[in-house]
Amino acid sequence: MHRKLVIGDIHGGLRALHQIMERANVTKDDTLIFLGDYVDGWSESPQVIDYLIDLDSKQECIFIRGNHDDLLLDWLDGNTKDIDESMWFHHGGEATVLAYANVSEATKQLHVDFLKSLKNYFLDDQNRLFIHAGFTNMNGIHYEYFPKLFYWDRTLWETALSLDQSLAKHSLNYPKRLTLYDEIYIGHTPVTRIGETVPIQKACVWNIDTGAAFKGPLTILDVETKEFWQSEPLNVLYFNEKGRN
Repeated sequence: MHRKLVIGDIHGGLRALHQIMERANVTKDDTLIFLGDYVDGWSESPQVIDYLIDLDSKQECIFIRGNHDDLLLDWLDGNTKDIDESMWFHHGGEATVLAYANVSEATKQLHVDFLKSLKNYFLDDQNRLFIHAGFTNMNGIHYEYFPKLFYWDRTLWETALSLDQSLAKHSLNYPKRLTLYDEIYIGHTPVTRIGETVPIQKACVWNIDTGAAFKGPLTILDVETKEFWQSEPLNVLYFNEKGRN
């Protein structure tokens, strides 16, 4: 059976990734869409990227760029002038830098190539958008002036979260950004901020970031059925680490 499965922010949690792949009974017939933020938080960021590179050789995978992935690319590529290292370290980068101390230069180059290959978004043939964070242009992704917003924006989720659910979609007051795509799948802003640990739908937006960087689980969701599977909370799987807590 061919499924389209979407995976939330991993943040260096390879153990959780193994769990959800097993719990969802992922096969080579499934298409996997990863929403980004593969790194920063737990101690296995290099191993996560190794795993994803290998997985891509075995089945159809779509890898979206997250803001943490972009930060890592700049660091690995030596473009550190725009990185506030103290801020990055505070938000999970320190664990990543420490983990890369044991990685060969050849492997680092493979990871640079992988990070450069990431997509800013994926729009499927059913008008479903997969993107790490969001977009700001009211006419959609193809009109965005600042591509970094694809993996840094929070206003799309904030708009969906604050929307009066009784407002009709054809209303003049309905946010235009939420009418352009039938469904939008995002990560970036963990639903643990609103006290949840499962995927949350607001308007057409599905937030799949269930807080794996902190004390939440990692989630994989079937796009068609909306059935989902989760790992154990990451602070349990990595009980001797802090993650981004």
